[in-house]
Amino acid sequence: MNTPLLIVIFVLLMFALALLPWAHRSWSEREGRVGLKQSPPNHDEGLSRPDLEKLESSDDSLHSEVQDQQSASGTELLRTRISKARDLVSNRLKDIRGDSVDLQIWEKIEELLILADVGVHTTMEIVTRLRTTVEEQGVSEGTMVLDQLKSQMLSELSGNRALRTVAPKGRVPIWLFVGVNGVGKTTSIGKVSRRYTDEGLKVLLAAGDTFRAAAAEQLEQWAAASDAELVRGSEGADPSSVIYDASEAASAREVDLVLADTAGRLHNKVNLMEELAKVRRVADREPGEVCEVLLVIDATTGQNGLSQAREFADAVNVTGVVLTKLDGSAKGGIVFAIEKELGLPVKLVGLGEGDRDLVDFDPDLFVEALFGNE
Repeated sequence: MNTPLLIVIFVLLMFALALLPWAHRSWSEREGRVGLKQSPPNHDEGLSRPDLEKLESSDDSLHSEVQDQQSASGTELLRTRISKARDLVSNRLKDIRGDSVDLQIWEKIEELLILADVGVHTTMEIVTRLRTTVEEQGVSEGTMVLDQLKSQMLSELSGNRALRTVAPKGRVPIWLFVGVNGVGKTTSIGKVSRRYTDEGLKVLLAAGDTFRAAAAEQLEQWAAASDAELVRGSEGADPSSVIYDASEAASAREVDLVLADTAGRLHNKVNLMEELAKVRRVADREPGEVCEVLLVIDATTGQNGLSQAREFADAVNVTGVVLTKLDGSAKGGIVFAIEKELGLPVKLVGLGEGDRDLVDFDPDLFVEALFGNE
């Protein structure tokens, strides 16, 4: 066999090998088209009206069942995450369930609520109302008293918990996060950022705590992790100007939401409160609008955090509370103390260290998890 023929054969062989991937892809696409043509039949075809109504009714029942399962799983998750607080409550509920209604049962309920960190003033109000209701209804068993207590505690948590993410047309919605150092402000901002970027919003973080260098660096890490933008100033810069710059940047970049960190030092309380009031005023100027001022409280500090919280609430017109580390606290009653004594709704709660563990506060699930039957 001569050399030219060998060369021709070799070229043809290489050409055939080159065509193999294309041929395989074409065959796969053809099979896919055939499969599409053989799609499952429409289950509604050939069904009578009664059969269709029965099918629709079955679908509704299935949807309702799924919702019930989701609600049950949510309660179970909350029960697990607030196990410390639940254990403290449930151990004392056992003693009360079998009691008759006498002086001792009221003393036990008072002790239970105070130990759970509901607060003395709020506890006295709750027990007074409960005794009145029980006497009017002629309740005689401890189990029924606890059922009434659950219902009453739920009624204590009836505030508006909606989070505003939309400002008037042309304005940029801004959330300010306030609170003392160490409660988890910066981490909460990062978790909220992750939540809304997951939902498809364009988020910008504003490093308004210019006095703690690590705060801006931490926020920068959260911005990178949650695919958000960041505006920061130099160390010691005016926090108001940083947040206003963030507002202008957000407007120019068509950002959906600005999450702004603020300082939390309390060694010069008067100056801090004046600074925060200024931050709020400046942030409210066009193109921005403050839609939420969220006070971040560490659940493990209990009643000790309430006096400091009042200072912030008075200074910047707080719209709601972010309660962090609820999973690590044995004092879940702090939720009731916050809402009753501060007059503020708990909007978000931290149930773990994961970046998706800051969730909307659900009063129904919380009360059921905390006071539910064994």
